Amino acid sequence: MSTNQFAVVTHQDGQQITIQLQGDLDLAASGEFRSFMEPLANDSTNQLTLDLSKLTYIDSTGIGILISIVKVRKAAGAPFFVENVPSQVQKLFDMTGISKFLTSSQ
Repeated sequence: MSTNQFAVVTHQDGQQITIQLQGDLDLAASGEFRSFMEPLANDSTNQLTLDLSKLTYIDSTGIGILISIVKVRKAAGAPFFVENVPSQVQKLFDMTGISKFLTSSQ
């Protein structure tokens, strides 16, 4: 069991919203994260970016939430980006095949 407490830091500049994920996004944090992200994902008037630079771990539940966000944003024609993916998280994204659905803002 990990001890990296999950946290979310939000930065907004006009219609650009950047969400920085910190710690472990696992089953224990997934409900809180899903509830936090749902209104942001459904608001197609903003550009949404997830900054994963401080994400230390993500499990299948967290990946499922990311896939849900991608689907909602794509259906709405709304921009969604993922940036600063740590190497250990990128390896997991590559192994699961989610990488091809995540777009970098750079």
